[in-house]
Amino acid sequence: MYSITICSIELRNWLKNYKKSDLYSFFCYTLIGGFMGLFNKIKNIFKKDNDIENKDENIEIKKDEEIKEDFRDESKEKIVEEIKEPKVDKDSVKIYEKGLTKTRENFVSKLINLTNKYNKITEEYFDELEEILIMADVGVNTVMSFMDRLRDRVKKEKIEDLEYLKEVIVDELFIIYVNDEIISSKINESANPPTVILFVGVNGVGKTTTIAKLASKYHDEGKSVMMIAGDTFRAGATKQLEEWANKTESSFVGYEEGADPAAVVFDGLNKALDEKSDVVLIDTAGRLQNKTNLMKELEKINKVIEKVVPGAPHETILIIDATTGQNGISQAKAFKEITNITGIILTKLDGTAKGGIVLAIKEEVGIPVKFIGLGERKEDLQEFDIEKYIYGLFKDMM
Repeated sequence: MYSITICSIELRNWLKNYKKSDLYSFFCYTLIGGFMGLFNKIKNIFKKDNDIENKDENIEIKKDEEIKEDFRDESKEKIVEEIKEPKVDKDSVKIYEKGLTKTRENFVSKLINLTNKYNKITEEYFDELEEILIMADVGVNTVMSFMDRLRDRVKKEKIEDLEYLKEVIVDELFIIYVNDEIISSKINESANPPTVILFVGVNGVGKTTTIAKLASKYHDEGKSVMMIAGDTFRAGATKQLEEWANKTESSFVGYEEGADPAAVVFDGLNKALDEKSDVVLIDTAGRLQNKTNLMKELEKINKVIEKVVPGAPHETILIIDATTGQNGISQAKAFKEITNITGIILTKLDGTAKGGIVLAIKEEVGIPVKFIGLGERKEDLQEFDIEKYIYGLFKDMM
């Protein structure tokens, strides 16, 4: 039932065969509305999904018979593997669906009730829609921009059908996030290990446990991980990270409270080089209330990282607690002033009914979301996928 990722698969297959210039044209064509629309495409996929599952066995038999006719038996196994469609990550889709339940129940139910309330599109409809989006924490600036686009589209396309308007709303929310850009949630991994990832964020956002989940993810992929406790300011931070390092079978470097963070990072990186670690995860202090000191500290740490591992850090990830809502956006703007943030991890998205913050952060801060936390388990930390997010948010409308 969970074939939402077919959209992603189609795009990935397309990417293999086209140039960057074609890719830009493709996105422009797509986002302007040159095809049936994301929502309609997803809806049709799910409408047909049961039939597809029922026919899978017959399709495989048919493929096998065709192979027998055209190829020798000894090459059959290889050919079958090549023509099989990529597997749909159903588990990942389920995690999105479950993790966005609170937002979906709050946001979509209100949207459905709004559609049922009106029999035509009016300014009163737009006003109430605007309020619903703001309550979902999409962000005031983002909502204003969205409403302007929606009004223009309704006017240009002479849209009168409220049911169709729901599809347009989903399309426009998707367009706001993509914004004619090629969005990637992939971590920028170095071709020459180690890949160095620096983590920033205020205390209490789940920074340490997120680092642990990523360490576990890399460990499961067969990569060796080094954790460095660069937060020597918060009491117990080093000990906490060390415990997670033990649980995830990661190497660890950390000193006593009050030690020079840059010195800890220097020693940790050199140990990582000696041990030939694949990935280095560096924790830092999050005392945003003293921005000047934090900026100097991060500048010093970045210089040390560059000196020991030229070209690093390969990612500087800001971790934000999604339950803090608009305060999270303020944090993102503040940290962006202090250091070069390359990506965001949103934690505790399953614990809020305001999951629209994903759209607001990308629109207002211009930094892509790399991962989202949709639960307590390590597998609940998921690479961000806009299509799975849209499905998890609007599933009840399909």
